[in-house]
Amino acid sequence: MSERFTYTNGERLPIEVLVFRMEPSVVEEFLALDHDVWTLGEALLPGFERIPFVSKEVWLDDAKPGEVTLVFVWESLDAWMQVGSTEIQTRLQSEFDARFSHPVELIAAPHEDSNHGIHRWSRFERLD
Repeated sequence: MSERFTYTNGERLPIEVLVFRMEPSVVEEFLALDHDVWTLGEALLPGFERIPFVSKEVWLDDAKPGEVTLVFVWESLDAWMQVGSTEIQTRLQSEFDARFSHPVELIAAPHEDSNHGIHRWSRFERLD
């Protein structure tokens, strides 16, 4: 049975959670641009030996059309803060805004409420 899953604990990897609200009709466009501008823009930054985050997930809730939750697992708080520099974020936000003309509202960022204290402690994953 243990050959069908992995279990890791004690990781303490920082988690970023962003929840956005927009018109349901623009979610697919938002997701495509988010991937092109933000995901790839942060993943392929010059000066990093590798992608500074471990993973990024996009969650949609059928009960809340137009709500998009993004969850990053960062390699370290230091890597996250480097990517979060004003210069990098301003450049990426400008590019995103130039290409996405619809209103979007950031409605939650729980990691900010906890002073970046949310972290992944363990992971249980099925192996395919």
